[in-house]
Amino acid sequence: MSQMISGRIAGGIFALAATALLVLGALGGLLMEAAGNWNGATAAFDAYLLRVAQFTLWQALLSTLLSVVPAIFVARALARHPSFPGRAFILRLFALPLALPAVVVALGVLALYGRAGYFAGLLTLTFGERWQGIYGLSGILVAHVFFNLPLATRLFLGALESVPSGQWRLAAQLGMNARASFRFIEWPVLRSAIPGVAGLVFMLCATSFAIVLMLGGGPRATTLEVAIYQALRFDFDPARAVSLTLVQVLLTAAIVVFLGRLGASMTGDASLPLAPNRRIWRNGGETLANIVLVLLALAFVAGPMLAIVAGGLQADLVRLAGERSVRAAALTSLILSASAALLCVILSFALVAGRRALELRRGNMPAGPAERFMDSGVAMVLVVPPVVIGAGWFILLQNAGDVFTFAPLMVVTVNAVMAMPFAVRAIRPAYDAASARHEKLCLSLGVTGWNRLRLVDWPSLRRPGATALAFAMALSFGDLGVIALFGSENVQTLPYLLLSRMSSYRTADAAGLALMLAILCLVLMMAAERLGRARA
Repeated sequence: MSQMISGRIAGGIFALAATALLVLGALGGLLMEAAGNWNGATAAFDAYLLRVAQFTLWQALLSTLLSVVPAIFVARALARHPSFPGRAFILRLFALPLALPAVVVALGVLALYGRAGYFAGLLTLTFGERWQGIYGLSGILVAHVFFNLPLATRLFLGALESVPSGQWRLAAQLGMNARASFRFIEWPVLRSAIPGVAGLVFMLCATSFAIVLMLGGGPRATTLEVAIYQALRFDFDPARAVSLTLVQVLLTAAIVVFLGRLGASMTGDASLPLAPNRRIWRNGGETLANIVLVLLALAFVAGPMLAIVAGGLQADLVRLAGERSVRAAALTSLILSASAALLCVILSFALVAGRRALELRRGNMPAGPAERFMDSGVAMVLVVPPVVIGAGWFILLQNAGDVFTFAPLMVVTVNAVMAMPFAVRAIRPAYDAASARHEKLCLSLGVTGWNRLRLVDWPSLRRPGATALAFAMALSFGDLGVIALFGSENVQTLPYLLLSRMSSYRTADAAGLALMLAILCLVLMMAAERLGRARA
């Protein structure tokens, strides 16, 4: 028994050490650069850095307010109409932004509100002068709200759906109107959910990269992550990159600690329970207001999606599909994302198995440091965003040769580790349940190693493992963070090629690539969701 458990513990320690090496190696590279050029690093703490840090927090705060406040009322409207026609379709549509790469959404926003967008003429008439586009803070806010309004709505709706049906029956018997129901039933639940939801949205906006890169519109609308990218790829100023990165890490760590105190979930599980059957007293005025509110939210979320489809269909998709560079980028994306997903699942399984083995070995004793690290150590990747990890290794690998030759390795490893919190969340419940059922039987029969994985663990882990694999692959497939630093003419993914076409003002090609990328990511996310439902 001891030998069997020790093997799993060793695997968990290896996975945890590999994750720590990636994160701490990046930080080590930054500290080495700072030590070698201390004057340059300290000199970079100037007015520019302060302005970038302030803008990072300001845009995140505004994005959070604009996402969370309307989401409260949209979620309440959906909760008070469990039989609303099209309700299931709206909730499925609200899940789609989670699957769309940020670079694709940025193009959808520009297609609607850009200088030549569908609403450009209307906006010109509204403001009385030629519409110059939505670059800058306004573009960032629109894109962030597109992503986070549906997420916050689903999280708030999940909280409202958890209200016991007995409370609604009592409210109906007492004849409570909408105001009384909100005050005594809905608001207490929403109030307890607001800190966690708002904190999660703030974290997502504070660490946003692709949205700000494409819609920022210059130095006046730049966040810390985009400034790090610019310092390395355009200015090649490692000293400034180090200073920016240290501020980013400290800022992100502070946010994560704060969210932990609020009890926020960093992985943002927006799955919804079935709408319970309940009686809710409503009048005609409230029903009409709720319908208008839901339709406005639906139009806001559906607009960029329709613009992506319309713009993509106007492109010459046949020509794009036949281009060697597009085929090569698509193949590179598939290979790198599949490799990252496979590595993610392997490391996540090792962590889950190692934690469970430590739990079995200690019995009724308190959990030790190793078990606690395997349980929550993967969360350390949430403190250091992908661009920061890439920046650290970009600086560290300069002395090892051409840094761009390490692009495949860095993309695979960073994307794999960044998806591990989601993968662990999918795999751990199934593995712990299977271990509780079969552990004693495996010990008595001496079933270990590969035979145990094949005969005992795999049947229980097949669906959650496939869910984690598909989800990790979708996240990696649409990622722009690491490849933006390490990408080159020799190594291009579809998001990197899309950014290149956009930078060279080949907007039609960029729209076509965005549609291709969106379809592929949606297929992967739909597969993950279907597998997750089948597992449930």
